[in-house]
Amino acid sequence: MVTTAEAKNMRNKIDIEGTVERMEAPRTVNLKMGGTTDVCNAFLVDAAGEIKLTLWGDEITKVKNGSKILIKNGYTNTFKNEVSLGKGKYGELIVKEY
Repeated sequence: MVTTAEAKNMRNKIDIEGTVERMEAPRTVNLKMGGTTDVCNAFLVDAAGEIKLTLWGDEITKVKNGSKILIKNGYTNTFKNEVSLGKGKYGELIVKEY
């Protein structure tokens, strides 16, 4: 397991645990391969701080403010100088406490 502070300096293979806080309203985005999906920004908090967490599609309904989650094999992405965490194609989002 890594902390949010450590995850910000990593690119992939991130296993992290924390509590979801401050979920933003979902928005609809266009996909490169056609079609649309919903995306939502949330903030994952642990003892070391917080990191932005990007939730896609049905992941949004799996969590709520206060949910304790585990991300296995996640990755980070930097956009407009802000690091965000996602589970990606090969990662796993596990809700430990809803």
